[in-house]
Amino acid sequence: MHDYLNWPFFENHHRVLAQDIDAWADQTLTPLAGKAEGDVDDLCKTLVGELSKGGWLDYVVPKAYGGKFEEFDVRSLCIIRETLARHLGLADFTFALQGLGSGAITLFGTNDQKQKYLPDVRGAKKIAAFALTEPKAGSDAANLSMTAKEMGDHYILDGQKTLISNGGIADYYTVFARTGEADGAKGISAFLVDADTPGLEVAERIEVMAPHPLARLKFSGVKVPKENLIGKPGEGFKVAMATLDVFRISVAAAALGFAKCGLIKAGKRAKSRKMFGVPMSELQMLQAMLAEMVMDVEASALLIYRAAWKRDVKKVRVTKEAAMAKLFATEAAQRVVDKAVQIWGGMGVVKGQTVEHLYREVRALRIYEGASEVQKIIIARKFLESLK
Repeated sequence: MHDYLNWPFFENHHRVLAQDIDAWADQTLTPLAGKAEGDVDDLCKTLVGELSKGGWLDYVVPKAYGGKFEEFDVRSLCIIRETLARHLGLADFTFALQGLGSGAITLFGTNDQKQKYLPDVRGAKKIAAFALTEPKAGSDAANLSMTAKEMGDHYILDGQKTLISNGGIADYYTVFARTGEADGAKGISAFLVDADTPGLEVAERIEVMAPHPLARLKFSGVKVPKENLIGKPGEGFKVAMATLDVFRISVAAAALGFAKCGLIKAGKRAKSRKMFGVPMSELQMLQAMLAEMVMDVEASALLIYRAAWKRDVKKVRVTKEAAMAKLFATEAAQRVVDKAVQIWGGMGVVKGQTVEHLYREVRALRIYEGASEVQKIIIARKFLESLK
C-alpha cells in the first residue's frame, strides 16, 4: 500500500517518515483504538500528548519554534494524516486540529504570537481550535455575522460559532469575526482568543455520528487585545483561505487513509470468506468492486500528492489543486468504504466492526473545510479564470 512513495513527488525523508509514523501508529494507537467510542474528550487529550511525545507535532510548527521545517511541508502533513486516519480516526483529528488551529499563526502571526502559542502547541501544553463556522455561515465563510468592534486598545467580540472541532477542550481558538472594513469577505478579521477569556462560553456540546469533541461557542462582550489580531484588519478571510489551502489537501489525505483501511479490510474479507463454494475473491462481480476501490484509492493519492508537491516545491497557491484533491478523495473514500461495508455484508453494519466505524467516520469529510459542492465552484471558477 506504500507503492506511491516511489513516485517523483517524494524525497527520501518522506519515505522514512512514512515508515516511522506507520511503525509508531502500530505500537501506540492500536491499544487506544478500543476507546474511540468512549470518553472522546479524554482520548483526544491523551492523543495530543502521545503525538507530541512521538515528535509528530514537530511537523505543524516552524523550526524556529521547535518544529521540523522552516515552513509547512505539506507532503509530510499528508503522509502523517493518511497514516493516522488508517489506524485511528481520532488520532488524525487531534493532529489536524493542532495544525489547523495554529496554522494562521504560522502563516500570518507576529513573532510574539508565534512565541506565545506555537511551542505550546508542539509540546501539547495548548490544544488548538479553528472557529470559523456559524449557525448561518458554513461553507459560505464570507457570510459571517459575528462582530468584532474596535474599542481603543482592544476589540469586543459578540456572536456565536458552531460545530467547532475541539470546542470545549481547546485552550485557545483562532476566531474569525466581522470588523466591517468592507462588505463580504473583505470585512472580516482573525483573532486569537484564549478559552478562559471572560464572556466566552461553551454553550452546547454537539454529538455527531462519529464521536468527536464539537461545540457551539457563545461570545458575549469578549474583550480581546489588539495584539491578538492575526494579520491586518479586514484580512481575516485571506488568513482563513490561505490556512485552508494547506489543510484542505491534508483532509484529502485523511480520506485516503480511511479509504485504504476500508480497501484492506474488504480485500481480506473477500479472500477469507467463502460464498457458493468458492472464496468471495474469485467472484467476478466482487473483483469488479475491488477494482473500482483500488482505482479510487490510486487516483486520490495522485491528486493529493501532486497538489502537496506543487505547493512545497513550486511555492505557489494551490487553491484549485487543493479543491480537486479534497473533492475527489473525500467522495472516493465514501464510495470505497460503502463498498467495504457491502462486501462485509450483515457484519458490516454491526457496531464495533472497523468498516461500520469507517462508514460513520468518513461521511463528515465531504462537508467540513468546504463541502463538495463548494469545491466544484472553486474548481470551475479557477478554470474559467485561466481561459484567455
